[in-house]
Amino acid sequence: MSLRQFQTISQQVFRCYSTRATASRRILWPFIELSQSQRQNLKFCTVLLPVSCAAADSVCLPQYSTAAAIDMSANGDYKNAASLYEFTVKDTHGNEVSLDKYKGRVLLVVNIASKCGLTKNNYAKLTELKEKFGERGLTILNFPCNQFNSQMPEADGEAMVCHLRDSKADIGEIFARVDVNGDNAAPVYKYLKAKQTGTLGSGIKWNFTKFLVNKEGIPINRYAPTTDPMDIAKDIEKIL
Repeated sequence: MSLRQFQTISQQVFRCYSTRATASRRILWPFIELSQSQRQNLKFCTVLLPVSCAAADSVCLPQYSTAAAIDMSANGDYKNAASLYEFTVKDTHGNEVSLDKYKGRVLLVVNIASKCGLTKNNYAKLTELKEKFGERGLTILNFPCNQFNSQMPEADGEAMVCHLRDSKADIGEIFARVDVNGDNAAPVYKYLKAKQTGTLGSGIKWNFTKFLVNKEGIPINRYAPTTDPMDIAKDIEKIL
């Protein structure tokens, strides 16, 4: 993105925030107080958040949680991680979750979406897997992802909880929306892809790619988006 494009977007965001409550203005205040020349000389490392200026009159806040962009591993380098347990992620409400809380459990990691042609079957079968193996030691870790044709539009938090409830999808742990491909991919996904590459490269091809992780936190298998979750049952049973 060019500096001119960034300035144009920034000005739109500032206009929105300047008309709202002091609480939201404080987020941008250090930048607003800079002179125009100072702003131009800055080097930015930023995440641009979608902003709806038609939101409630009290505060104009971003529609989506910043948690989707904040997902750090314990040592800051996914390449040196010995297991999945070294990573810390955000849950759908923005709380930090250390994945070492799942030590000793078999994990199935899935990037979910709500508007995909695969959604209905995967929600139903992941729910079935949880019911079948949950008490025996399986936990399903679900990471909403909007990278594939914007098929996960629901925001983090209550919107996500309500969506899954209305879909009767009792599929396990729900985390904040993340990217699974590209430079901004969540470190935990960079780690998973490095340990279990796909048939045509390590990139995630579509919604509902699945990674099976053993009780030591090591990814041992990867399944295509079209793989029915119940077809993984035999592999799960072997390592429970």
